[in-house]
Amino acid sequence: MPAARESLLDAAFAALEGRPWPRVKMAEVAAAAGVSRQTLYNQFGSKEGLARALVRREADAYLSGVERALSGASGAAGPRERLAAAAVWTVRSATENPLVRAVLTGCWNERLPTPVTSVTSVTSVTSVTSVTSVTSVTSVRTASPGPLPAPGELLGQARDRAVRLLAGDWPPGAVELPLACEAVARLALSYVVAPAPAADVARMVRTVLA
Repeated sequence: MPAARESLLDAAFAALEGRPWPRVKMAEVAAAAGVSRQTLYNQFGSKEGLARALVRREADAYLSGVERALSGASGAAGPRERLAAAAVWTVRSATENPLVRAVLTGCWNERLPTPVTSVTSVTSVTSVTSVTSVTSVTSVRTASPGPLPAPGELLGQARDRAVRLLAGDWPPGAVELPLACEAVARLALSYVVAPAPAADVARMVRTVLA
C-alpha cells in the first residue's frame, strides 16, 4: 500500500511540526492519514519503525534535491554554479527541515524521534482461527527502510554525488574535483551549524572555487 504508507509518513511529519515526537500518538497519525491504526502498525510495526521510515524518507528527499541542483535543474549552468546550488540546497533543507538538520549534524533534541541504528523485523499476528485443532496464523512483516545515516554520512553521500555528477564537466586545471566537493560540503555544514542566510553560502562557494 504505497499510497497509505506515504500518507502516514506525511501525517507523522505534520504531527511532528506541531508537537514533540514523544507526544505524537499513533492513533492520531492513522486518523490524519485516513487509515486504521492496524494499517499503520502493519506498515511500520511500531512507533520506532515509523520514526525510522520518516527520517529515512527525509534524508532521501534531501539527497534527491542535491542531485537536482547538481544536474542543473535549479538553473545553474557551470559546474561551480551547480556545486554552489547544492550547497544552498543543503543549508535551506537543514533550516526548513529539523530531521535533515539532525541527520546532517548528529544533533537530536527532545522534540525529534530518537535515532536508532538497527532494526528488528517485527512480526504481528493478524488472525488466529482454530478449526478442528488447526490454527491459521497470518503474519505481516514490516519493511525495513534501511540503515539511517550516521552523523556526517549523509553529507558524505551528497559529496559523492557531486563528484559523480560533475566529473564530466569539471574544468581542467581547476582544483581537484573530489577536494572541491569535500570543501564545499564542509562549508555548507558550517552554515548549517552556525546559521546564516542560505544565499551567502553560494557567494562563499564561488569565492573558494575562484
